Amino acid sequence: MSSPHDFDFLVGEWQVANRRRTDFLDPESDWVEFRGTSWCRPLFDGAANVDEIDMPYLGAKGLTLRLFDVEREEWSLNWSSSRSGKLFPPVLGRFDGDRGEFYGDDTHDGKDVRVRFIWAGVSPTSAHWEQAFSLDGGETWVTNWTMDFSRPPAS
Repeated sequence: MSSPHDFDFLVGEWQVANRRRTDFLDPESDWVEFRGTSWCRPLFDGAANVDEIDMPYLGAKGLTLRLFDVEREEWSLNWSSSRSGKLFPPVLGRFDGDRGEFYGDDTHDGKDVRVRFIWAGVSPTSAHWEQAFSLDGGETWVTNWTMDFSRPPAS
């Protein structure tokens, strides 16, 4: 059962190892790897949070606003890039244990895509996120971006 505290693990600073495909829709495209740094801040006593990730390799920053819908017991994850300054359509879903699955609809390169975010391997010191797109309504998926989060060394 999902709760307003599902994302408490994410609060604070993280080092992020990114892997992303050069073509988000081509399962045979190459992977590019780069580092980033993320900071997450809780809001609404944990029922919301906002994070910013700095990705110098891309020359961009990303922002995610997460909100817990108390009635539906469901999260909405809302992403924006510093390149556009616009919110992408949200993905909605929930956690079951330490795994969260979130789905939504968007467009990429002029094509309608089903979007899936997965959070897994969640612990106080690490977490894994991945994004996948589907062109066939969720029958098949192309995982096109992964992030492995780790806490920075204590100074």
